[in-house]
Amino acid sequence: MIVRAIALDFFRNYLHLEAAFDPRINVIYGENAQGKTNLLEAVAYLSTASSHRARYDRELIQFGVDSAFVKAEVFSRQRDFTLEARLSRGQRRQLYSNGVRLKTAGELSGVLNTVLFCPEDLYLIREGAAVRRRFLDECICQLRPKYAAALVEYRRLYEHKTRILRDWEEKPSLLDTLDEFNLRMAQTGAMLIYYRAHFVKRLREVTPPIHQDFSGGRERLDLRYCTVSGVPDPEAGVKEILPHLLSHQERHRQAELESRQCLSGPHKDDLEVEIDGVSAKTFASQGQTRTAALSLKLASREIFYQDTGEWPVLLLDDVLSELDAKRQSFVLGRIQGGQVFITCCEDMGLKALEQGKVFHIRGGAMA
Repeated sequence: MIVRAIALDFFRNYLHLEAAFDPRINVIYGENAQGKTNLLEAVAYLSTASSHRARYDRELIQFGVDSAFVKAEVFSRQRDFTLEARLSRGQRRQLYSNGVRLKTAGELSGVLNTVLFCPEDLYLIREGAAVRRRFLDECICQLRPKYAAALVEYRRLYEHKTRILRDWEEKPSLLDTLDEFNLRMAQTGAMLIYYRAHFVKRLREVTPPIHQDFSGGRERLDLRYCTVSGVPDPEAGVKEILPHLLSHQERHRQAELESRQCLSGPHKDDLEVEIDGVSAKTFASQGQTRTAALSLKLASREIFYQDTGEWPVLLLDDVLSELDAKRQSFVLGRIQGGQVFITCCEDMGLKALEQGKVFHIRGGAMA
């Protein structure tokens, strides 16, 4: 997969930008707050219709204007594609592929896949479960459009159920709809659990060898998917998972009403990481957590390649400067093949001149 060119209008701090990229390495350098990360964010947006830094699309639109535009020329699946995203403060976003409006954001993943490293990912292991769930969701959404649709539906149902639980004492009639929301959440949640369990199974196969190479053979990494306690086999079929979720919901019904919180469901899932048999979240050193996080990201990239036959576009956002020389060397050695975007300081950027193209960003423009 190759992003050949991109055009931006009023996206973040870019008034207007047009750039053509190298199919190998593209180095984007400049001082802080000039727009380097924004450019990578735009590329990633065209694969997921979401941002790792913004909860709402309106945050991506430049201050003082009502709409923004992102367009990219992409080569994927031996074909040329034109992907477009039109963002508006007053309307729903519009996504297009070769001029045809897409019905769901998941359709973008059929054209462009990206793997993003950012400084926050270096602490993927030590943060709370929500960060690791997001990692799983971002990966699976690109590989399985049905999962992306199920995730959107589950989040919608979760918000509705949360409002019911919050307000039921003031409005008792809300409880009349609770059973329906429980059923639909369990049906959708069973799909999430099934897809997550099978993706983690693949991560368990791919990540440990990468981590072993990364650590010089000194450490052993293990992964475990943790979901609703009442589900005995998360890798079972959706129909087998569903009754266990319903039973778990019923057992927690009174506790949910009393706490006014949704206590049962895959919205509390976690990916547990162990290094040499102990919890990495609790006991790993800073260097070990970075090694484990990078191993997970590199593993997801290899899984994408196994599934599609093409390397996803790799986006390294100011990550190399956070690593020591040994880890820098390992990462650069593992990313042979496929297109890579690297944001960094000027000194690091100039070293890559012979391998691809270098872009200097200043004030939301090519300097």
